[in-house]
Amino acid sequence: MGYVELAYTPGEDDLICTFRVKTHDLRRAAEAVAAESSIGTWTDVMTMKEEIRERLRARVFEIRDDVIKVAYPGELFEKGNIPQILSSIAGNIFGMREVEGLRLEDVEIPHSIALSFFGPAFGIDGVREKLKIEERPLVGTIVKPKVGLSPEEHAEVVYRALRGGCDLVKDDENLTSQDFNPFEKRLKLSLDAVKRAEDETGEEKGYLPNITAETQEMLRRAELVKELGGKFIMVDVVTCGFSGLQTLRKHDFGMIIHAHRAMHAAFTRKKDHGISMLVLAKFLRMCGVDQLHIGTVVGKMEGEKEDILRIRDAITGEFYGIKPVFPVASGGLHPGHIPALYSIFGKDVILQFGGGIHGHPDGTEEGARAVREALSMVLEGKSLDNPPPALKKAIEKWGISETL
Repeated sequence: MGYVELAYTPGEDDLICTFRVKTHDLRRAAEAVAAESSIGTWTDVMTMKEEIRERLRARVFEIRDDVIKVAYPGELFEKGNIPQILSSIAGNIFGMREVEGLRLEDVEIPHSIALSFFGPAFGIDGVREKLKIEERPLVGTIVKPKVGLSPEEHAEVVYRALRGGCDLVKDDENLTSQDFNPFEKRLKLSLDAVKRAEDETGEEKGYLPNITAETQEMLRRAELVKELGGKFIMVDVVTCGFSGLQTLRKHDFGMIIHAHRAMHAAFTRKKDHGISMLVLAKFLRMCGVDQLHIGTVVGKMEGEKEDILRIRDAITGEFYGIKPVFPVASGGLHPGHIPALYSIFGKDVILQFGGGIHGHPDGTEEGARAVREALSMVLEGKSLDNPPPALKKAIEKWGISETL
């Protein structure tokens, strides 16, 4: 019995994958993909039992154009184990000679698997509650330059950005604990900066230290953040890996997990080979991140509007009662993008600016102020044509984006 069964109707416990396949013989490739990702190999084996074949084989139930849909029995997968799931549906199949290109476009996860994971501890409502911000988008920044600042200089940037109006300030993805900026010293000084900014502004603020490291060291850093009163931690989730992320979430430190997706484009960017960001986002939600970078539509990073909104919907929509993830728009943004960003994403988004704050002619604090001024005007239904002073200088430098 083969693996293509177009009359098959998936069951409620089936995990369904949508693949885009580049090949000269789609049906043959479909057979090969389904076999290799479930119970098959390159030849018949004498140890195969008919009962195993019938119970556990994947079934290709749809073939159209260059797309196939494959249903996998839920029994194939170990619950709570994303590495094992990915080793099946996104493993050897990408290196098969039978396909010239293969892209895992989407995955539909049954409740029996989804609910075996922790999911976000806080989600959108929990983040809003921590910061006491009920309705508007959140405003964040990244300390710039990416690396090179001392802990004292780093903390001063944190303070200036928060004092100017940012709700959140995070480390960049490639800053962890280098000699010029060791983690513990940076953490202590930056959390002190948060307290100063909160006292002066009367607003709740957050610093997101990058704890990415070998798993045990990452856990040690998370514990230190907790001991010092931090509310957030940041992880480079792709380079850290799903196992490390699951371990971090399982320890339940009671802090919001911000997920940076550095390196994702190595396998999400090509349209004919790899894994889509949509698939990663769904698994990251199950793992338990609270905030996730998804793209901007209008900034410097690649990503079509339709794809980005599908990711947004996947991490914020209903999913067996699992809490939604706060989408983060980050990459090449400045205050003049805010009308377009609000039109695209609405209120449930974290708008994150790097150079668009620190590149302001009057520095970081005024750059943050310009962002808050622009957001206030947009929320009041005003155009940015008659801006306050800080925003005026930002617009003179970068303009107003009309891109939707």
